[in-house]
Amino acid sequence: MNTTPERLADAIAETVTAHPSVVRLDGGVRGSLATHLPGRKVVGVRVTGEGEPVDLGVVLRLDGALPGVLDDLRARVRDIVGDVPINVEVTDIVHLREDATSPREDAR
Repeated sequence: MNTTPERLADAIAETVTAHPSVVRLDGGVRGSLATHLPGRKVVGVRVTGEGEPVDLGVVLRLDGALPGVLDDLRARVRDIVGDVPINVEVTDIVHLREDATSPREDAR
């Protein structure tokens, strides 16, 4: 398996944004949570290489217990990167009523 920072960052971004509680990835206050790659960057995921810690910045829906959601995100990322520290920064929380993509909002 090719574990370049580019492949790791893309795989992590895909699995994190697929989580039902994640609204989007976020770069944080100064946009420093990102993996810089040639010609682009993956905002909300900072990874430097195989075996290195991973940092995430996420905006979450307030639809479950926060500790459980964070544990689930860390488990999903560990499936990709292995047993390394995974730091999750929740940069914002969106209530279901504020989330225009929420199935409950669409049903109204």
